Amino acid sequence: MKIVGIILLIIGVVGLVVFGIQAINDSESFSVLGAEVAVSKANWTPLIVSAIVTVIGIVLTVSRKQK
Repeated sequence: MKIVGIILLIIGVVGLVVFGIQAINDSESFSVLGAEVAVSKANWTPLIVSAIVTVIGIVLTVSRKQK
């Protein structure tokens, strides 16, 4: 289970980085009455799923079998 946890952890972190950068790049900003307003058009679902996979990977990596 520890190897599966490490694999899920790596996949989750890579997903967080890739989808996080994509979400940051999908935002638009414009100026209204001198104030800068940013609007995000990003799809946050892949980022949330990547975070969940990362947490599951951490739990599987840290957990130990109790006998």
